[in-house]
Parts: sequence; C-alpha cells; structure tokens
Amino acid sequence: MPGASRYRDCDTVLLPAFPDQNEMRTWLERQNYLIDYTLAALLRRKTRNLGLLLVYTLLVFLFASVLLLSQGLRREAATLMQDAPELIVQKLNAGRHDLLPAAWLDTLRGIRGVSAVRGRLWGYYYDPAVKANYTLMVAPERGLTADAIMVGATLARVREVGVGDYLSLRAANGQPLPLKITALLDSTSELLSADLLLLSESAFHQLFQPPADTYTDAVLTVRNPREARTIAGKITLALPASRPILRAEILRTYDALFNWREGIVFLTLGTLLLAFLILAWDKAAGLSAEEKREIGILKAIGWETGDILRMKLWEGTLISLTAFLTGYALAYVQVFYGGARLFAPVLKGWAVLYPEFRLTPAVDLQQLLVLLAVTVLPYIVATLIPGWRAAIADPDAVMRG
Repeated sequence: MPGASRYRDCDTVLLPAFPDQNEMRTWLERQNYLIDYTLAALLRRKTRNLGLLLVYTLLVFLFASVLLLSQGLRREAATLMQDAPELIVQKLNAGRHDLLPAAWLDTLRGIRGVSAVRGRLWGYYYDPAVKANYTLMVAPERGLTADAIMVGATLARVREVGVGDYLSLRAANGQPLPLKITALLDSTSELLSADLLLLSESAFHQLFQPPADTYTDAVLTVRNPREARTIAGKITLALPASRPILRAEILRTYDALFNWREGIVFLTLGTLLLAFLILAWDKAAGLSAEEKREIGILKAIGWETGDILRMKLWEGTLISLTAFLTGYALAYVQVFYGGARLFAPVLKGWAVLYPEFRLTPAVDLQQLLVLLAVTVLPYIVATLIPGWRAAIADPDAVMRG
C-alpha cells in the first residue's frame, strides 16, 4: 500500500515506524550548521546587533524588575496577613473612625458564629524629630511593664536607639513620657513593623488619655472562616454604626494598591517600550541591502526557502532569548539580592521610616510565560516576515535590488 514503508507490521496492526536514527542525526547536524552560519552572520554585523541586544536586554530588565518586585511584595503581604484577624470591627461617627465602647464587645460575643472577641488599643503618634507617624499598639501578650516599649527595626535605625535606651514621647497633656526600649521587633516582619511601637495598656492610657471603657477597635475570631462575610452582615444589623472589615478585603486593598503603583511604573516605561516597538517595526519593514544580497546568494547556491526561514528563525531566537535570559537574570538579582533599589520607592511607597527587608526569591511561571510572549515572540515574528519575503523572491532580483 502507498506509504507502507513508514509503518511496521505488529500482529496485523500497522503502527507508525520510529524515526530513523540516521535521519535524526542528519536533522541535528543540519540545525547545527544553520546555528553556526547564523552566529557567523550576526558577528559580521556585530555593532548593529550588539546595540540591538543591549536595548532589548534593558527593556526586559526594566519590565521584569517591576513584575518581580510587585509579585514579591504581593506574596510578602499575603504571607504576613495570614496571621491577621479574620474580622475587625470599627465604630463610625459621621463616616469617620471613632472609639468603640466596651459595651459593644458583649453584643459582638452574642452574635452566632463568633467564638472570641477582643478589644484593641492603638493609635498614631507624630514625631517631629523625624517628621514621621508612628503606630502605637497595646500588646498584652508581651507582658510589658508600664515604662517599657518595643520598637521596630526601622525606627531604631532612624532614631539611632537600641535596647536599653529611652524613647521619650509627648503625652496628650503635653508632659514627656520616657519609655525604656526592652527589645526590637523581628526584622523579618519589617514590612509591617517599620513604624510600629508596642507598649503596655497603662502606658497607652498615659500617652493618649482616651475615655474610660473604650477601645480603638475589636478583633473577632469566627468558628467557620467561610461564614465571615455572613457574620459581618449580622454585625451591621446588630450595630448600625459599626464597620466590619474582612481580612480578604484588606488583601484585595493591598493587591489593588500594588496594581495601581505597578501601572504608574509601566506608564513611565512607555517611552522605552514605544522605542523598542519602532525598532521591531523597522526590522519587520524590510532587510538591508546587504542582508537581501546574502539571501539571494544563498538561494542561488541551492538553499531552499525553508532553510532560509529556519536560519532567520534561529537569528531571532538567539537574539531574543539571549536578551530575555540576560535581562531576567539581572532583574532577579537586582530585586531579590540587590534590595530592589530601582523601583522600590514607587512600589513600596514613600515614607520617612522606610522598611528594609529582603523578599523571598521566587519565580512565577505564569508571569514568566507572559513576559516571554510579550518580549520574545513579537521580535521573532518581526525577524521572519522580511526573511520570508526575500526568500520567495527571485534570487537575481533580490541580489540586484
């Protein structure tokens, strides 16, 4: 039967034959020769290709830096928020956050599905010495005495203080309140604790002097986390002046914030992207006279159209993949081991007490594939189109043109 040589008989069932090893070896040798020729052709125009490679690498480096940093910050925030309360309840007065009366805690405990309720005391303190706001929070689990305080590592660096030193804060009545630093907060959580101070309840009352039997807000533990949204609805009905905040809503806020800042950076990189698109369009618009003459000579000596297309494919692949891998590797090192100083002020936010922390190195496969498709595929296509046009034309016309 026609084509039977491509099949082998196995118990009266015709199965496709395995590729011949000689054919495979011939195909590999052919690709090796094409790669060698492509590299030689690229080296003949090394000045032009080197400039293109540098611009291409810079483009990949910048965009990969933004993506890696924003994804790392999202991952860090999600990891730190795993220990956050499932549900927070605040009191609103004319749409603004107000102190929550202690009587609300009993009402919250009576809502079905709530297993525990705890009132929190925290507030903001402006320090004119560094022109920054601190976040002060009562931490009963730390067992702090009335004159003790724990500070974040960033604050300790800015104020140049350490364990055993005294930090003086001005109370609501205008009197100084000296507090002894007994410990520094763990630097691994510096993203959250950069401006955080932990103190006792008595020290908090001396500093802010809030009304008796009031809290800043309340944190709730629910028996079934999947019912948190339903419980939030019950809280709104029981306490109309309340504002329940779900942990999932906080995570969505962080995500939206990072998306917004990421978009700002991408807009600033738009000029560079536009320049690269013009470069790719110029590449697709046509070949230089030297490249056309080279393709005409190859056609004249017996190269087929498929060989020329494969050669141009290798050319685009070698340049684009080299630029992509180099740019991505440089971005990876810059973000995870170099402190991400290039875009950190934009994506982390502007602050006097600037947190210093190292992101956990990680690669998102989906993000990598998207970046690969956006930066590599357009250039390969832009390389193939003019090569195909020249390959299907008459060799004499191409060499004369």
